Amino acid sequence: MTSTSEAVTGSTRWRVARAVSDAVRRRYGAQVMAVGVHGALAHGDDTEYSDVDLVVVTYQSDAGPAPTRRRVDGVLVDLGVIGAEEYLQHARTLSTSWPLVADRYLTTKAIHDPYGWHRELRDTHLARLAEAGGREFTTLARAAWCEARARYDEAAGYAAWYDTDSAVLVLSEARTATAVVQGLLQRTYFRGSADAVRRAGLGEASLPDVAAMLAGQADELAEAGCPVDSTVDSLFG
Repeated sequence: MTSTSEAVTGSTRWRVARAVSDAVRRRYGAQVMAVGVHGALAHGDDTEYSDVDLVVVTYQSDAGPAPTRRRVDGVLVDLGVIGAEEYLQHARTLSTSWPLVADRYLTTKAIHDPYGWHRELRDTHLARLAEAGGREFTTLARAAWCEARARYDEAAGYAAWYDTDSAVLVLSEARTATAVVQGLLQRTYFRGSADAVRRAGLGEASLPDVAAMLAGQADELAEAGCPVDSTVDSLFG
């Protein structure tokens, strides 16, 4: 009888991931430190609609294969390539996109990792989170809020001009951007844009719904001593 984990790792996506990993190691073996997957495969809940998010970690930057995105046996493969030190530097850096990228540092399933490098990546990011103060996250949240507000204003403008198609498109971007603000305020990371919007309760949010959440976030930021509104002089303080 096949266990759930065996069924998952024996899926078409896993077969393709291993085949690509093997090919990379055959051609660039001396340059490759580790190979792993993130996204649905790493979480063990991939489906027939999932792609393969594969990352090749090299000893030196600009080594190994070129990053690419192709279909292999009907499965979309996103092949990322990055130098080990550069990847660790990313893991040490907090930015406004943190809620959407942290999962890559914290949840990776190794295909090839003889030295436990992916564990080092995870520990590096966790150490960075442990030293980050609340002010750092609220400052990032304020910057993300301004981006979210810009996307909302753009969507509202299209709606006012009766450009419904453009309004719907940009509203989707505003939902994601607003969810990112929520992630920063709550120090919560997501598995991607769709997960962010769903968990923030913005999946079917209208323009007024997004406006209401942005207003609440602005109040929260002001209470935390990081207001979104400013005078000219305070812009530089």
